[in-house]
Amino acid sequence: MNILKHLIDKGVLVSGTYPKFIETNIHYLVQMGSVAYGASDDKSDIDIYGFCIPYKEHIFPHLYGQILGFGNQIKRFETWNYHHLNDISRNKMYDFSIHSIIKYFQLCMKNNPNIIDSLFVPDRCILHSTNIGNYVRENRRKFLHKGCFHKFKGYSYSQIKKMQSQTRKSKKRKDNIEKFGYDLKFAMHCIRLLLECEQILLEKDINLERNSKQLLSIRNGEWKLQEILDWFSSKEKSLEELYSKSDLPLTPNEDEIKSILLSCLEMHFGSLDSAIKTNDKYEIAISKIRNIVDSV
Repeated sequence: MNILKHLIDKGVLVSGTYPKFIETNIHYLVQMGSVAYGASDDKSDIDIYGFCIPYKEHIFPHLYGQILGFGNQIKRFETWNYHHLNDISRNKMYDFSIHSIIKYFQLCMKNNPNIIDSLFVPDRCILHSTNIGNYVRENRRKFLHKGCFHKFKGYSYSQIKKMQSQTRKSKKRKDNIEKFGYDLKFAMHCIRLLLECEQILLEKDINLERNSKQLLSIRNGEWKLQEILDWFSSKEKSLEELYSKSDLPLTPNEDEIKSILLSCLEMHFGSLDSAIKTNDKYEIAISKIRNIVDSV
């Protein structure tokens, strides 16, 4: 179900609070958050992630007389966020994060944990997916590379730092810190991120629900603070070894991912012959060499 269209049709999301074109140009919507990891307490806002394809002039501005960096530039769509959208009829609160397909691919290619996870959600969390959304999902493993180690570890560090911070707006989370000595939700995500990174380096894949029991035990306060810290330290060391042994590519295959992106755009717009010029491999090589020489 396209939940976004449902909320628009019901008048929950009112005109002027969202880009008009996304009504009919959403290609992929999934539910994220603890639900996707099998560790939900059913009390959090519903996190919705996805991507859309904006107007053609946003992607190929040169077709409409635009010169990058010169004169008045159109405001190109990248991301639409809407937080705490209250659907009173269902007693549900939604948080939306919808990216342009270009931004979405870029974030996935960098192995941004939140965005790459959205491609690996269990089927039950897919709310809306067109042929384009299905095609991207089918190719999701091609986005994975060893750069995940640095990204996921960095995000995990930020979670463990927040885990011990005393600043909270939620009374429940303040109470949990008083009771357990740390923030249960941040602790859960700290562990989750390293476990996902381990899966990627070992299996070149992600099963978001595999460690749901372990994550739930943390969220339920069954781990002591020192156990969390010891586990983190031990797993960090083992991941460093996995990183050196993993045969994943060191960096993303940008040409292959670009080809997937262009296929998506052709499925949406039709032929892109007038929009892009595909150079042969020799022209591309010469261009790369010229850029290297110019930078020396």
